[in-house]
Amino acid sequence: MKTEIIQLYPQNENVTLTSYIINDSVEMLNGKKRPAILICPGGGYLDLSDREAEPVALKFNAMGYHAFVLRYSVYRQADEDFPDIFSETFEARKNCQFPQAMLDIAESMRILNQNSNTWHLDTGRIGLCGFSAGAHNVALYCTNWNKEILAGQAPDHSTSLRPAAAILCYGLSDYTLKINEGNSEIINQFFDASNLAFLGATHPSNDILDKVSPAKQIDQYMPPTFLWATAGDQMVPVEHTIRMAHGLSENHIPFEMHIFEEGSHGLSLASQASASGLTETSADVEKWINLAEKWLLKRFALPLPEKAITFEESFDI
Repeated sequence: MKTEIIQLYPQNENVTLTSYIINDSVEMLNGKKRPAILICPGGGYLDLSDREAEPVALKFNAMGYHAFVLRYSVYRQADEDFPDIFSETFEARKNCQFPQAMLDIAESMRILNQNSNTWHLDTGRIGLCGFSAGAHNVALYCTNWNKEILAGQAPDHSTSLRPAAAILCYGLSDYTLKINEGNSEIINQFFDASNLAFLGATHPSNDILDKVSPAKQIDQYMPPTFLWATAGDQMVPVEHTIRMAHGLSENHIPFEMHIFEEGSHGLSLASQASASGLTETSADVEKWINLAEKWLLKRFALPLPEKAITFEESFDI
């Protein structure tokens, strides 16, 4: 495997793309190109979760796909602790506000296209996978990839920026849905801080909220989408996933949705591979990655021949 940390912008060491590229081999694809999955971890636009990064990339590698983890623009800088969202000194920063995180996905797509031959990467089959705020970022990108807001990111953005699939994991899809009702004061303050980090205000206008609500922006150019969430999620209610599914259905976009009965927010793979404690594991929820693999096979099957070459044939016996 080839791994590399690529800094997206010379002036900003915080935004990086980490590659997990499967080595080419004459025993496998022998020069043929592989699909790829670009992963956006969550963290409320305040930070980025390691649990939703490398462990997920390695799972997609095991499916036969190249994987990339994008550490997009968020509030926390590389040399800082998690921001003190309860402090009076917690103030907005321009460098992480909308649409910067979405632009970071576009820049990553440009890099993937630019290096496709070196990395044996099939640019027509690049999927995006996001968790929580990362899922929101992915969904927002998927509803804007061919819009004017991203047109300056690539010479031919109509093709090079196009995602082939989206996997949205317990994401926020509609900012006009009430998410603070019934929550603890700590969760309410977290969302206020997230709004400040992402939108520059704790209580943005309805026009802004509509603009950053991907469920309201879906059109016929949205890629096929895989959705999952848990009914027990207290941080981002399951209604957000259902609202996204409704928008996909209205626009006749192929999609698959799985709602698990129990499970908290931020489970990632829901197995020990991504857990810091047993409460972050669930034998039921961890099935999502296998379901996603079967869903991806419909679109991202590797270019394998019908019949493998036998040992005798390889030596022309």
